[in-house]
Amino acid sequence: MNVYGYVRVSTVDQNEDRQLKALRTRLVPENNIFCDKQSGKDFERPEYKKMLRILKTDDLIYVMSIDRLGRNYEEIQQQWRILTKEIGVDICILDMPLLDTRNGGDLMGTFIADLVLQLLSFVAQNERENIRKRQAEGIVAAKERGVKFGRPEIPLPDGFEHVVNMWERKETPLCEILRKCGISESTFYRRLREYRRQKER
Repeated sequence: MNVYGYVRVSTVDQNEDRQLKALRTRLVPENNIFCDKQSGKDFERPEYKKMLRILKTDDLIYVMSIDRLGRNYEEIQQQWRILTKEIGVDICILDMPLLDTRNGGDLMGTFIADLVLQLLSFVAQNERENIRKRQAEGIVAAKERGVKFGRPEIPLPDGFEHVVNMWERKETPLCEILRKCGISESTFYRRLREYRRQKER
């Protein structure tokens, strides 16, 4: 049996020392510690993938906390199944003793950990839905107060009508108009639509 440790920080500026210290107290060999410095939104992480390739049945992985493994609980559950059922390793989340597949024998430990993960997944999903609901309610309330969302409307450039007339009469090429107005082609066509809507009112 080999013992491994997995460490993750979200950015290169964040410090992983606390996680490393916790793994060293469990006597995880330095060359068996894998550290990613990127977001936990998915498992497309080089060091995690490297660790996954060398794991064997009955190996043990220590992780400081479940959010170091990842942020998306559906993906955590999927990876947990790969690790514990397909590869057959044990996982110990140091700050959550219930998430230790060695507890109460192989079957019971895995069963308890699966239940805890499902509960965490439910809580996280419920919180995401509550946040979305609060955001939607906040937007409705703000609109009722007259708050405008999005970028403020920029008035049409001076002389835009003259420029459009020249362009429509093919007197001035589009590239020259874009240069004079200091705008991109997509912006020109968008402002042209706005200009025509204003004329129709």
